[in-house]
Amino acid sequence: MKVLLVSTSERTGGGAIAARRLMEALAKNNVEVKMMVRDKQTDDPRVVRVGNKIPKLLERLAILPHIGFNRSRLWQADIANTGISITATPEFQEADVIHLHWINQGMISLDEMGKIMSSGKRIIWTLHDEWAYLGVCHYRGNCTEKECRNCPLLSGTLPHSNYIRKHNLYHQWHPTFVGCSQWIALQAQKAMPGEQIHHINNCIPANLFRPTDMQQARKTLSLPADKQLILFCSQKVTDERKGMKYLAEALQKLQNTNLHLVIVGKDSEQIPLPDGIEATHFGSVGEQMMPQLYNAVDAFVTPSLQDNLPNTIAEAMSCGTPCVGFDIGGIPEMIDHLQNGYVARYRQTDDLAAGIRYVLCHDLRQNAFLKAASAYNETNVAQQYIKLYQA
Repeated sequence: MKVLLVSTSERTGGGAIAARRLMEALAKNNVEVKMMVRDKQTDDPRVVRVGNKIPKLLERLAILPHIGFNRSRLWQADIANTGISITATPEFQEADVIHLHWINQGMISLDEMGKIMSSGKRIIWTLHDEWAYLGVCHYRGNCTEKECRNCPLLSGTLPHSNYIRKHNLYHQWHPTFVGCSQWIALQAQKAMPGEQIHHINNCIPANLFRPTDMQQARKTLSLPADKQLILFCSQKVTDERKGMKYLAEALQKLQNTNLHLVIVGKDSEQIPLPDGIEATHFGSVGEQMMPQLYNAVDAFVTPSLQDNLPNTIAEAMSCGTPCVGFDIGGIPEMIDHLQNGYVARYRQTDDLAAGIRYVLCHDLRQNAFLKAASAYNETNVAQQYIKLYQA
């Protein structure tokens, strides 16, 4: 059995990271697997580059007339009007299973999606967000529009027509969908009744993300040895969806002079922090450095306002670091409240502060590690997917 994983990027973004890790896990379980991407970041021969970024630019130009003067919406929607042709490639032709992951920003168009689904191959699609069953956006949020008829993001009929095109494809070809959180699997079942939808967690490489000595990690990273360290990280720290402002407000409410904040991600130094809160900014770092950061801190806080199954929570817990997050998306199924972390009421900074206080006052590290070792085990995840491929 030959499996082809399809992703826009090899390593940029949570969906790409999850796909790459699945490739490694499948290979360890004797599956002949390759990964097809537009943005290739390593020299791994199993990862095949295809196409270029011209479709990404063309898609953004097509979106511009639909957003008016609100340029912040430019990257919040994907219309899949253009993309890269993959069905004629040798890798696609040779594969028995085509496994789609995050395929937006000019990677796969709706036209190409139709060709993929009509190819006669086994089609699996892991849902890293809600785009597959919505018109153009990646998270529904508070939107209650049915069939994306009056989209608050883009003007015109495009969101509704995209919604209809996608669902018509599913009704005709019936691909198998996988939610990497129970939450998104349930949302997909509501949006696509009658389609096959399963739940399989993302996997975490245990040889990389594992508990190590806290003080040694702090020494290596030149972090304070005598402070209580809290970690926040995001691909882009200023992304409002990641909720950094809520963390800042929570820290202000704590009034704990022994706290030290560690911020990882692009634009980390642009974040205004409350008076008295010391912080160390790391900017963007590679995957190899993240285990040291998780092991160096007392708690990982992810105040995301929209999320599915954040890799960061699974990574932190795999290192034995307890986590705090809002009751949104898949976060409450990752964090067992008061056992290996704290699930705060949505957007409630008082409760977020209470959560930080709780994890700093209780030893939850062993509980966090045990939960992650069970839930995100590479072999277990790979075997679940293999069964799905063979079904």
